[in-house]
Formats: sequence, structure tokens, C-alpha cells
Amino acid sequence: MFKILSKRELTPVTKLFVVEAPLVARKARPGQFVIVRVAENGERIPLTIADFDAGAGTVTIVVQEVGKTSRLLGALKAGEAILDLVGPLGRPCPLTDKGPVVLVGGGFGVAPIYPIAKALKAKGVKVVSIIGARTKDLLILEEEMAQVSDEVLVATDDGSKGFKGFNADLLKREIEAGREIEEVIAIGPMPMMRAVAQVTEPHKLRTLVSVDPIMVDGTGMCGACRLTVGGRVRFACVDGPIFDAHEVDFTETIRRGKMYAAEQKLALEKMESEQRARAGGCGCGHGGGR
Repeated sequence: MFKILSKRELTPVTKLFVVEAPLVARKARPGQFVIVRVAENGERIPLTIADFDAGAGTVTIVVQEVGKTSRLLGALKAGEAILDLVGPLGRPCPLTDKGPVVLVGGGFGVAPIYPIAKALKAKGVKVVSIIGARTKDLLILEEEMAQVSDEVLVATDDGSKGFKGFNADLLKREIEAGREIEEVIAIGPMPMMRAVAQVTEPHKLRTLVSVDPIMVDGTGMCGACRLTVGGRVRFACVDGPIFDAHEVDFTETIRRGKMYAAEQKLALEKMESEQRARAGGCGCGHGGGR
């Protein structure tokens, strides 16, 4: 059991947990992930490490409530415990000694970008962070990113804060304006990472992405996170999750990420129906469960 020391609501569907996990914290590196299980008969889900403190023995994770297990995890409170938290898993993000490095975090992807920015800053590398979301209310960790970046640029789809448009559009603007960039690291939804790769490839800018959204088992045994990188088969969990963006077959990877969408929807609907029934309703949308 892993005790939750603190919990923050970053958005209505995004929660940050600081968890007591000294052995994981001692070995964790930026870019790695953990596998979490909430209940004895529940599924195991991969979550990228959002921060770690070896001295305090803590690991920080950020969960976006999308499916059944992430909803169950998001409902836990400080003082309660997570049944299993295994890690650190995956290969750490390679950290350059030369900057400037532009970090691009989209939505929940800002969380795993944070420890990378923190580590680069500690090495004396100039860090420029581009963080974005659909609207300003969904932006996360803006203050924390400002503390570990030399500059933070904000993009929102609706223009409610900062640049109006996507992260990749803002990056393109900066490149075309002549901004000096040594390397780009992007983490977030798969379409965003593909768009960033398409922006940087013509300029031959080294670009890294994390393909953790397609992971399932996290140990290389299930094969669900198989992808093509540079024409060769790789597994996101054991060979990554960080890869050269210009070598990733994003068409295949995005398709693979949708493989279990139907099953996820069914599991969530079943859970919601059971919750309504326990609350006094019949599960059909009528009665005391409202």
C-alpha cells in the first residue's frame, strides 16, 4: 500500500497526488513511469512520473480522469492509499548539455514535462517551455513550470490565454521568427506530438516525444504498445517511452492507441450504472440515483 500524502485538483478532471514511495523515488529519473493499481481486481495503468524527491521518499503523479480506473484513482483522498505503485519503469529521457531546449507540454502532458525541465535547468541548460490546453481553465502547473524555465509561452485553442491556437502553431511561429533552438521535447496527446514533429522536421531540429499514451501492461509482455520507430518494431514501455519524433510512425501509433476505446467505454458505463444503483437508483437513469 502506498499512502497519499497530499492531493491537488489541477482541473475538474485532473488530479495531482504526492505518494509515499521511497524505493521508487530513490531510482526515478525524468521521463520514466510507474504502474498503478487501485483495487485488487482492477486493471494496471501506466502514469508518467511528474516529480520525485529521493530525500523525502515521495513520487508525484498526475491523473486525468478518462476511464474507469483513472476515475477511481481520482476519487481517492489524502490519507488514503494506492494498492500498488510499481516502478520506475521505462528508459529515462536523454538530457542534453546544450541549449536552448524547447519543451512542449499539451494538456496533461505538462506534468511529465516538468521533471525534464527541472533536470535540464539544474544542468544549466536554457529551457523555454510551451504549455497549452483547450482553454485557460484547463492549463496546469503554469507556476511550477515558470520556476524551472527561463521562459514560459502559453497557447490555448480558444485564445482565452496567451497565443490563440495549438502548441505546434506557437512553436512554428517561434521557429520562423528565428528563435535559437537546439532540441525540442514534446509530451501530450498523440496528435499534438505528431504536429510538433511535422513542424520541426523540415528544420532538422532534433525532437523527442513520449508515446506513453499507448502503453497497457508496462513490462513488454502484452505487446499492446508495439510501434514502428525508424522502420523497426519497438515497444513503448521497455524501449521507450521517449523516441525520436521524426522516426515514429504516428499513423500506426494513433490507431493503436484507440484499440481498447470500446472496452474502456463499456467499463466506465458499467461503473457509473453500479454507482447509480448503490445510490438508490435502478441504473436506468430514473429514480433516486439522480
